[in-house]
Amino acid sequence: MAITKVASSKSLSIEIQSGTDTSGQPTYSKKSFSNVRNDVEPQAAFDVAEAIKTVLDNPTRSYFLNSASTLVNA
Repeated sequence: MAITKVASSKSLSIEIQSGTDTSGQPTYSKKSFSNVRNDVEPQAAFDVAEAIKTVLDNPTRSYFLNSASTLVNA
């Protein structure tokens, strides 16, 4: 039997500086934005993350495009 992977959802996450640790190094938490289109181009997702970054109070570090898929027994 052939198993097929079907994209079910995508989200965009941005690491935002949330404070500092005991040695003074920055710590980060992730803010996620769900319901990203499954066919989004990586450049478009990056551009949106850059736009979001401009309105945030704290510095950011990395952007993530997270994909979830369902495995279907076809």
